[in-house]
Amino acid sequence: MAEPLGIGRPVRPEAVAAWDIDVRPNGQGLPPGHGSVQDGAALYAARCAGCHGARGEGAAAEALAGGQGSLASAKPLRTVGSYWPYATTLFDYVRRAMPFDAPQSLSADETYAVSAYVLHLNGLLPEEASLDAASLPKVVMPNRGGFTADPRPDVPAPAARPIDRTEVR
Repeated sequence: MAEPLGIGRPVRPEAVAAWDIDVRPNGQGLPPGHGSVQDGAALYAARCAGCHGARGEGAAAEALAGGQGSLASAKPLRTVGSYWPYATTLFDYVRRAMPFDAPQSLSADETYAVSAYVLHLNGLLPEEASLDAASLPKVVMPNRGGFTADPRPDVPAPAARPIDRTEVR
């Protein structure tokens, strides 16, 4: 066994917990909280529209909405609604990297709300919908089947089922 180098210090569990914020496709790692499309619309206008456009069409940053049916075309538009395979990935990305000028500054409720609004912009949630840790993983994205499954025998295949829009309220 190697001798300790005598540098650094043990990491406290609370320090690890602050960085342990990843969210899996099945929803594992989602925090408590909830957010509605309506709350997300106001937050999106204040914090996201400057870069992503008023309706997610793109501006200084990438488009978030539109592009459905374009992936097989010569100019695919890879948006949340056309390309991303899991709605939980949207939450994870917004939570850790957005807004660009203040990453990790949104609360869990705000992140659920912005995620709900972006999914609504893509026609995936009705205007009266709300999201939480139970409902977000149930949103089936249009391109969920567009990715190659992991062929390793020790990796279970994710179970996909269409969303019942009445479940997401």
